[in-house]
Amino acid sequence: MKYQFRKLNFWIVLAVDLLLLVAAHLLAYAIRFDGTIFSPGKLTKISIVLPVLLPLKLVLFYLFGVYRGMWRYTSLADLLNILKACVVAGFITLGGILLLNRFEGFSRSVFVLDALLTFLFIVGFRVSLRLLYQNTSCLPFLREDSSTRQRRKRLLIIGAGDAAEKVMREIHDNKALPYLVAGFLDDHGAKIGQRIHGIPVLGPIADIAEYVVKTKAQELLIAIPSASRDQMQRIVELCRACEIPFKTLPGLGELISDRVSIKAIRDVSYKDLLGRPPVRLELEQIGGILAGKTVLVTGAGGSIGSELCRQIVRFQPATLILMDAGEQNLYQIEMELLHEYGFRNYVAVLGKVQDKSLLESLFSHYRPMVVFHAAAYKHVPMVEGNPWEGVYNNIFASKRLMEVSARYGVERFILISTDKAVRPTNVMGATKRMTELLMQGFCEQVKGSGAGTRFMAVRFGNVLGSSGSVIPLFRRQIELGGPVTVTHPEMTRYFMSIEEASQLILQAATMGEGGEIFILEMGTPVRIGQMARDLIQLCGKEPDTEIEIIYTGLRPGEKMYEELITEGEGIVTTGHEKIMVLRGKGASLEDLHESLEHLKQLAANHDAEGIKAELGKVIPEYASQVSASVLPKG
Repeated sequence: MKYQFRKLNFWIVLAVDLLLLVAAHLLAYAIRFDGTIFSPGKLTKISIVLPVLLPLKLVLFYLFGVYRGMWRYTSLADLLNILKACVVAGFITLGGILLLNRFEGFSRSVFVLDALLTFLFIVGFRVSLRLLYQNTSCLPFLREDSSTRQRRKRLLIIGAGDAAEKVMREIHDNKALPYLVAGFLDDHGAKIGQRIHGIPVLGPIADIAEYVVKTKAQELLIAIPSASRDQMQRIVELCRACEIPFKTLPGLGELISDRVSIKAIRDVSYKDLLGRPPVRLELEQIGGILAGKTVLVTGAGGSIGSELCRQIVRFQPATLILMDAGEQNLYQIEMELLHEYGFRNYVAVLGKVQDKSLLESLFSHYRPMVVFHAAAYKHVPMVEGNPWEGVYNNIFASKRLMEVSARYGVERFILISTDKAVRPTNVMGATKRMTELLMQGFCEQVKGSGAGTRFMAVRFGNVLGSSGSVIPLFRRQIELGGPVTVTHPEMTRYFMSIEEASQLILQAATMGEGGEIFILEMGTPVRIGQMARDLIQLCGKEPDTEIEIIYTGLRPGEKMYEELITEGEGIVTTGHEKIMVLRGKGASLEDLHESLEHLKQLAANHDAEGIKAELGKVIPEYASQVSASVLPKG
């Protein structure tokens, strides 16, 4: 508040308030006594009351925060504060006069009218200020010239709900935004013909093309962040037919704070066509395992790891340890957390999980209580050609991390797994399945020793936009004019957004008691060929004519479709509609010991076929494929 006293505008508004308070009191007398206020008796009473009443009201205005708001953004909350101040001032005045002289010579109705007029005058002044700022044509020095107005794009907003209203309000308030709203479209019949901030809801969404012509719209905005997949596909088709640019607001799952902003407008992406509903998070439970704790995220610079970090900082951990072997990725998430999220309680550890001495020092010094293990090699053809690296990074690095976690009493260890671990046909999937077995083996070991670490895994499919996703590849191929390469027209995959996957990982982490493999509900599998066609159309091109699609055949280790559960795993529902849990029986560490020793020797000798054969002994469902590694059998 002390900074307010230094501003000229504050003193100007205070002076106007004083004049309005005097005017309200005089007008109250004029209304009560039919305009006769200049008789000696009345002027005496006014001169006695005003010196007390004016300071009282100003002090109450201050106490109720009337002078803390920015007047150009006067809101209902500000008006409510003014009402409270006026009501309290009225009661204090009436009570004071009643106690002093029982209203002898004073009219009660004058003070009731005074409180009412004070509210109307002060509110009217604040609303006038807001209107003055918003309607800049009232101020010659702020008036838009015709060239500036012409540069604004005429925007037709699809949707007339809360999101559309907030977008309209921000466009109206922020004159720097290059938009002029021409109207709204909505399928809700009751809304058609109504107005939002003075702009009409013109008609149904199906008539987009007609209203684009009528309003001379230059751009379309889809402001229905909760639209289903079918709704979004329909709207996108209608927008594309209009042959003008169209954008959308992100889905509600991305808007963590549930605040829709014009700043969040972006091009329609394939993620919008998935149409997945927002994730229900039990924030209290997640906060219970993260707030005030030291949390370690391995692979913190990767797609899932970095999004996990973004989600975790919301729950105010005492320290967040970011561990990654890639310098650039680690630097990017470090700078993002620092500058975009304002989070400073982090430690950036550049190193590999395979480094046993580094893990010992790290755990000894920081004592993490929750570990999210997202570091892994996950590119199927790459690991297929370098299977020894998959063994080192996915199996033995995870084993070392689990060992040190158990030894230092970590509360929860969450392994990030993959649907490729189900009936694997490639080394990457087989190594991740082996890691799941290790997780269950460590769980049995700590239970037997009475230790408290809860080991669990979360298994899910492909993540849109991740470094291993086909989306970035398809986009790049489209930018270069094609062709877009698809392995097989019938290939299907499960997809979810990075945000959704990370949020569900956090939710699953609260539910584990030890040994569970949580499965995220992935929706309906998507044909990769159809995905390529949709992306080409979203980029404003036509598949097969402007952009060619070429089918190249399955790559080493790939299979036609992915699964989320395998034979013998009992799937059980949980209290969360998007999370299931598997209760399959895992192998003990003793059972795995001999195979681990063999794998270590085979990896040291870069024996690709031997690695596959040994993995097949431990994982009977593993159907290895004949594929050449980067090193010949020596």
